[in-house]
Formats: sequence, C-alpha cells, structure tokens
Amino acid sequence: MATLFSDFKLRDITFKNRIAVSPMSQYRSVDGYANDWHLVHLGRFAIGGAGLVYAEATAVEKDGRRTHGDLGLWDDAQVDQLTPVTRFIEREGAVPGIQFGHAGRKASERRPWHGETPVDEGDTAERGEHPWPAIAPSAIPYADGWPVPEEMSEADILRVVESFGAAARRSYAAGFKIIEIYAAHGFLVHQFLSPVANKRTDRWGGSAENRMRFAIEVARSVRANWPEGYPLAFRLSATDWLEDGIEVEDTVRTAKALKAEGVDMIDCSSGGIGGKERPRRMVIEEGFQTPFAERIRKEADIATMAVGFLWGAEHCEEIVASGRADMIAVARELLDDPNWPLHVAARLGADEGHSLWPIESGWWLMKRERLLKKLGLR
Repeated sequence: MATLFSDFKLRDITFKNRIAVSPMSQYRSVDGYANDWHLVHLGRFAIGGAGLVYAEATAVEKDGRRTHGDLGLWDDAQVDQLTPVTRFIEREGAVPGIQFGHAGRKASERRPWHGETPVDEGDTAERGEHPWPAIAPSAIPYADGWPVPEEMSEADILRVVESFGAAARRSYAAGFKIIEIYAAHGFLVHQFLSPVANKRTDRWGGSAENRMRFAIEVARSVRANWPEGYPLAFRLSATDWLEDGIEVEDTVRTAKALKAEGVDMIDCSSGGIGGKERPRRMVIEEGFQTPFAERIRKEADIATMAVGFLWGAEHCEEIVASGRADMIAVARELLDDPNWPLHVAARLGADEGHSLWPIESGWWLMKRERLLKKLGLR
C-alpha cells in the first residue's frame, strides 16, 4: 500500500489518505456568502478521492476580505450556505476543512482577472464595487501604487483576534472538521510575523517574540472556540525570500510556539510579503518548498504539509513515505484534473479495478476497462 494512501490522524479526525486540496480562492461569493459554485467546485474534489478538502480563504471580518468575491464567516447568517458543502464532502469520504484569513494591507483588491490592483472608482463605475479602507500592523503599503493602510490600534488587534474565534464557532456549526489559519503570502497574520511589514514598537512588534504574539493570540482564540477533538493548522510562509525578512529558523520557532498553543500541523509555503514581484532568491521547481516542511517537521516536532508545485505521483509518494511531510497539498493540478488522487492511486498500485472510485462511476470505468482489454483496444 502506498504511504500516500494510508490513513493519517490528527486529534480525533482521521484522513483516509495524505492528499489535501489546498485552499483556492474562487472570487465567486456575494457579500461573503457561499453558493452553488462552492458546492460543485469543492464537491468534485471529494468525489475525486482527496482525503482533505479545504474551502478557500474565508474572511473573518467584512473589511478583512481581499476582494469583493471572497468567502466570509463574519456573520451567523453565512453558516447555512456552507452546511450543504461540508455535508457533501463528508458523505463522499473526505474531511471538510476551512482556511481563515484577514487580508490586512492587501484588502480592497481587484479579482485577479480584473488586475490584482487596488479597487478604485473605476470598479464602482463598471461593477458597482466600492473600495474600503485597509488596516495593518504598520502604515506601510503592500506595494507601489497601493494605499497606505491604517496602523491597527490595540482595540483593532483585539477585535480581529476575537473575530477569528467567532468564525471558529461558525465553522463548527457549518460542519467543518479542521481549520487552517492563513498566516502566509502577505496576509494579516503574516504581516505581524514579518519584520518587512511590522515596524511596531509596542508589544505587537519589534522582537521576534512580540511579532509572534498576534499569531499566538489568534491560535488561542480559535482553539478556545473549536472542539478539543478537532485539529487546527497554520499555513506559514517559511521564508520571505528577502534579506530583511523571515527565515526558516524564525518559522521553526513560530511553529514550536504555535504547537504549545494547540496547533497540530504547519502547512509550509513561502513568500508573498514584499509585493507581487518574485524575489530573486526564490527559485521555483517541482516541490521547491518541501525542504521547509521537512525541516519544520524535524526541528519543531510537529506534523507538516508540503505544498507548492507538486504533481508527480512518485515524487509525492516519496515526500510522505520518507517522512519529509505528513501530508501533501495540491491546488492547480486538481483544477486541471479533479480525479488526480484516484489516478495517482492507480499509478502507485493503491487502487485495483477502480475500487477507490465512487461506485457510481467506478463500476462503469471497470466495465469499460474489461471491454477494452477483451477487444484488444488497449
């Protein structure tokens, strides 16, 4: 049996395999509400054999959205539209997960196909979408041409921390079984962690311990509002790829501190803090972020998830089988082929006769295979 298709347990939740569907923003929500798009988009990954299906980055405050199309859980009324999604995912044998985010200084952005630049009066005229003010640890814009965010007061910080906890309560009501905090790619929690974006001189900035404080308080807030038996994960940018930014050593310390607060797994990504241009130190190739997952797993003694440019069956199997990470997360490869986990299972010898497929489709595929062999067509 391929290790990639072995069970994996965090707290009381067991994943049928080590393949997670990475959160992928769809920008199809209206006022934060889920709709049929989310049911079909996420449901097809559960049918396709993934063990964990994450819903996209979900805003814990309305002004914490990145775009007008972001999913949200800042209101109790948003729970009902998510319940059918989690019910379907779980019924098909996968674990429904959700990622919590707050855009911070990256808020009020256009959707990618509208330019990934700040919302302005042109969006109001064309689409009836108005800009809104952004907040951040420090009054430093995300990139050239972006508005200067308002530096968060102590009251702002405590309110947002509470918003994460409130969203956790709503996630439980909606039927999710694992939460991931989006603390990477230049979003608010990452902004507090990184000295590139956090220039504060109070208890929320300065030293590494102070910059870590917001992430820890978010973990405490979520953990206090989330069942003891349900896991909590953090997606961290292991390095900023910048000389004055976070390095892997810093992320190991952060992972250790988060583990002490009840965090169960680190989803190991990188970059995103210094604007849209790729840093020169960042070399992209298949599995280029996996060494971060391996090192954090070993040095922080915490479960990790490898993510980023993963597509080869044997490559992904080696990552898990060799103990470099406990799970792998796939995104765009699944957009291209939602049945990627099932095809990987067949390639690795973990699926005979389409036995892992839903019987409604596996039966037909098995029949087709027998017929093709009998006729000598394959």
